[in-house]
Amino acid sequence: MKSGPELLRSTIAYSALGQRADPPIIARLMAMALETPGLLSLAAGFTDNATLPADFIRSALETLAARAGEPEHLQYGTNQGRAGLRRALAERVAAMDAALAPPGEAAAVPDAAALEAAAFVTNGSQQALYLAMQVLCEPGDIVLVDRPSYFVYLEMLRGLGARARSLPLGEDGRLDEIALGRMLDALSASGEAARVKAVYFVSYFSNPSGRSLDEDEKNTLAHALLSRGLAVPVVEDAAYRELYFDSEYKARGVLSLPAWEAFPKLYTATLTKPFATGLKTGFGICSDREWLEKMLHVKGHHDFGSANFNQAVLEHALAAGDYDRQLARIRPVYAQKMGVLHGTLADEGLASLGWKWRAPSGGLYLWLEAPRGLDTGAGSKFCHACIGAGVLYVPGDLCFGDDAPGNFIRLSYGVLGEGDLAEAARRFAGVARAFRA
Repeated sequence: MKSGPELLRSTIAYSALGQRADPPIIARLMAMALETPGLLSLAAGFTDNATLPADFIRSALETLAARAGEPEHLQYGTNQGRAGLRRALAERVAAMDAALAPPGEAAAVPDAAALEAAAFVTNGSQQALYLAMQVLCEPGDIVLVDRPSYFVYLEMLRGLGARARSLPLGEDGRLDEIALGRMLDALSASGEAARVKAVYFVSYFSNPSGRSLDEDEKNTLAHALLSRGLAVPVVEDAAYRELYFDSEYKARGVLSLPAWEAFPKLYTATLTKPFATGLKTGFGICSDREWLEKMLHVKGHHDFGSANFNQAVLEHALAAGDYDRQLARIRPVYAQKMGVLHGTLADEGLASLGWKWRAPSGGLYLWLEAPRGLDTGAGSKFCHACIGAGVLYVPGDLCFGDDAPGNFIRLSYGVLGEGDLAEAARRFAGVARAFRA
């Protein structure tokens, strides 16, 4: 007969959300990269260690420490975020869009004061994305996503019980207007259009594809949705907008495009990738007051305010010009590292084996298409062979909302040095040759 503590043992009855919860794939990739000796990771999108802004952080700390009076930056902040940081971010976004607006559409760019009131600071842009979906989606709801899309976001949708449907692309890799119309009409005919709660895309130097959406594509999507009565919330993920190599991608965000005027809009971005990943600070700007308030209500339950100290450091970096100096420092570094990875793959003859990819003009990723019929997905023989050879990648099948092909791969050149990038590329190409043979 059992006795003692065993009598007290019971089964936990988890909620539907708890039952859907699985370990995040990104966490496993990051842990594998950090814990496996000799493994060269082209998977997790870490940033370059050598160029992290220790000098600019030191300057910010010295300035904050020298301020007279109480050190308010060491106290709790507000749920919406520091006013000075929100103002600086709003001015920055407004200036980027205003510089790109044609004269006839200059009035469409919201002024900085309006954007500041609509801005909120989060624990990385991932929290902003989660808040947006948490207040919009019930299990079974549909979110339209770019193809391919940010796999961590897709995993988050699955955790919430929502379904991702990928926007169709043409042979040129751009949004296919005709196929999009058919897709939306099919949703209406099946009665599922009412379950479409949002549309999401990574618009600049995309994670994972490195591609950017031009204004024509954004406007085409808006017109297709609006003509079918689907003025659903749009979430534009602009995390990599400022991580260009030579020049910015000349397309305004949805906050400033007249075609999206009737839509509730959320523009998200981050200060993590462009400046210091350890500060883990992102932001959102939401055009719809009710949506914003609901996200802030839920955020209050999460943390009642992202780290005030981190925000103060970044506020100083923006005001002092150190943020822009850091961008000027890292852009050529990432361009060079991309060139090393891209060039080594080319020199190793990967294209002659039937692989396809394009060198991006910004961001942190190469997007590779393997020969048709070669399975590179999670758990595939190719994936295990790469790990055995000491190189790790993100399987591309994770990056599709539906109808996922099994022959794509995402490689990141963010964290490894040039020598390790070249070696990782050689290891990867060696596996590719073995599978061709």
